Amino acid sequence: MKLFTSLNIGKSDVKISIDDYIFVLGSCFADSVGNRMRNAGFNACVNPFGTLYNPLSIAKAIKRLESGEPFTADDCVLMGAGAGLVCSFSHHTSFARADAAEFLLNANASLQEAALKWKSCNKVIISLGTVWCYFRGGEVVSNCLKRPQAEFERRALTLEQTRATLKEIVDANPDKEFIFTVSPIRHLADGAHANQLSKATLLLAVEAVRGRGREYFPAYEILMDELRDYRFYAEDLTHPSHVAEEYIWENFLDFAVPPEQMERIEENLKAWRRSQHRPMH
Repeated sequence: MKLFTSLNIGKSDVKISIDDYIFVLGSCFADSVGNRMRNAGFNACVNPFGTLYNPLSIAKAIKRLESGEPFTADDCVLMGAGAGLVCSFSHHTSFARADAAEFLLNANASLQEAALKWKSCNKVIISLGTVWCYFRGGEVVSNCLKRPQAEFERRALTLEQTRATLKEIVDANPDKEFIFTVSPIRHLADGAHANQLSKATLLLAVEAVRGRGREYFPAYEILMDELRDYRFYAEDLTHPSHVAEEYIWENFLDFAVPPEQMERIEENLKAWRRSQHRPMH
């Protein structure tokens, strides 16, 4: 008897080594995988602008990394809803600070460091969350910063727009290998059907740009099919639980990391866990 779907995800043609320079961009699933990579001893730069959800925002972030152009006072935006904090439309709200000077100091320090790492990285992991984008004055924003909805236009990218955006990213960086994934986190604000259309568009777009040096890791399929049970979700019933994240992480290691490196990774993880223990006295 088979009581659950078991996926055969195979092995990636794009291999990730402890000795690689890795860049991780995208949804909060990218944060989850990226942080685990750092804990395991990988040289990984993770979301230097904070969490990014849609392909256009990710492409815009990469262009900023390539140019290294610093953020200025013109980029500073006062957050809404009485937050009293300053951020930018290129950043996640985790970058918000008490005033513009403090925000720019932090944002530009992160940009300067990340721009150097982007130029030297040879592997890129991109986690795509949704095709829905918010635009302000014709420019895509990474976050609405709790400002009034009337300031923004919200629309979904078409399959061709999504494919073209991903193709532009990979074509502009022939020196890097890519692993794409579609985040298993569901965006249900518009309903389950709209979420499925969004994920399907991302899946089709990634499939269109797959090829030599461009792989796909099925995180979405693992949670939707293999872990098809709400015990593998967090309390909000949309994000994967800690157990699910660990299971997907183990699958990712098996998918992308050469077996001879696993002993070294386990040693690094043990050392990291020891560092997290607090003495009782």
